[in-house]
Amino acid sequence: MKKHTAHLLCAAASSLLFSAQGAQAAPTLTEGLTTGSSIKVNVRTRYEDVSWDGLTDADALTVRARLSYQSGAWNGFAVTAEMDNVTEIDHDVDYATWGADPLVIKGKKAAPIFDPQGTDFNQAVVSYTTFNNSIKYGRQRIVLDNARFIGNVGWRQNEQTYDGLSFTNKSIRYTNIFVAHITNVNRIFGNQNLLQGDYKQDSNLINVSYTGFEAGKLTGYAYLIDNLADDYLKKLAGGNANAISNDTYGVRWSSTSNPSFMYTLEYAKQSNGDKNPINYDADYKFVEVSTTLGRFVPALGYEVLGSDNGKKGFITPFATLHAFNGWADRFLATPVNGLKDTYVNLGATFSGVALLASYHQYKSDVKSIDYGTEWNFSATKKIGAVTYMAKYAAFDNDKLVATKSDTSKIWLQADWNF
Repeated sequence: MKKHTAHLLCAAASSLLFSAQGAQAAPTLTEGLTTGSSIKVNVRTRYEDVSWDGLTDADALTVRARLSYQSGAWNGFAVTAEMDNVTEIDHDVDYATWGADPLVIKGKKAAPIFDPQGTDFNQAVVSYTTFNNSIKYGRQRIVLDNARFIGNVGWRQNEQTYDGLSFTNKSIRYTNIFVAHITNVNRIFGNQNLLQGDYKQDSNLINVSYTGFEAGKLTGYAYLIDNLADDYLKKLAGGNANAISNDTYGVRWSSTSNPSFMYTLEYAKQSNGDKNPINYDADYKFVEVSTTLGRFVPALGYEVLGSDNGKKGFITPFATLHAFNGWADRFLATPVNGLKDTYVNLGATFSGVALLASYHQYKSDVKSIDYGTEWNFSATKKIGAVTYMAKYAAFDNDKLVATKSDTSKIWLQADWNF
């Protein structure tokens, strides 16, 4: 099926290139690319403090400067470019920048903060667009649905983007078809990290949604992930560098008809695919309901990342993981026994300040292991061009699972857009 998907993308690209329907012709290439072009600057300053039992406490004051360019169109063609620079203010990186970083301070391993210094091309895309079709080639941002499976990890200072060819078609009424062939994933750890920075791929993504139902939106998807680790990376990872490879098929329903009662249902089935050395099958289940009570928006959710009898848990390696299973980020990798997350959210807005409180209870999918609980709190307010945020997470493992030690995190952030 992976080969058929790649062939479909090539055919779509060919048909688009020879169809100028809906494109606006420009007198010259230069005029087309400059007329309607835009340059944007974003600066995000963040202080993060991490207290993690068994590790040395760590903090980081980082600034991410982002320069974005979007050209105008010439006969349907356009160019997008975006560059990020992440800098630790005092240039003294005394925190681990990924989970297996061996950085030792005062005799203990440093707590991780996933914001390495560096400069990267975030996007470099050539696109061609007609009235109902769009094709993109190059390094691009891809966020599908709620980013639970394919996302950009926009919370971290260094964003996750994808190298490849993508095609979007809206020719059928109420229907959006997205297909992509991915050759590389540029991860948040930076390209200097040999093991975690880039993941070479031969992966295909298919996402089809339909909004013609009055009651809601129906989405079906297939994410066929083939991670191509070379021999060096396989050796570093103990032979398991391809353990993120998987084939995932799923369906998602989101209600839209009644704002006073909203709900989402989702189910997916995952297997090891072509490259994964572990032969397994696991299920994903998700349900969330919410309502609006004056200023307050309460929500109740239940998410299951299943396990194949403790052999391996359901994985989502390219998700925006920080948005799920608590902000303390203690479940970025699914435990082999799976994960059940039961949570309650309460949102409210007062004087332009958006408040959110969440409580999570974590258990395993098999073997009835109690993983602990977590509280999350945030306050966000926009003043002019600047969005300010304060955020807190506290994970308590209830002293039952030694590998999931108590963790608390604090963030203070200011996000400028020019």
